[in-house]
Amino acid sequence: MASEYHRGEMDIAEQTATYHAVMGLTKWGSLAVVTAILMLTLWFCTPAGFLGGLIPGLVVLVAGILLLREKAGGGH
Repeated sequence: MASEYHRGEMDIAEQTATYHAVMGLTKWGSLAVVTAILMLTLWFCTPAGFLGGLIPGLVVLVAGILLLREKAGGGH
């Protein structure tokens, strides 16, 4: 069975797709958690109120989307 293995000949398309899916979920999930924590903290733990939490949360969300999106031709 070990003699049937040939190094470097395995199709790794599924592994690559899984890796990219996990990295994407981690990236966008982290942005969602950070935005939610910021908004809820400012809303409930400071006198800023709802709008005082919503506006900075939206700013962080938009900045995160702009910084984390895929760049054209960004392949390694």
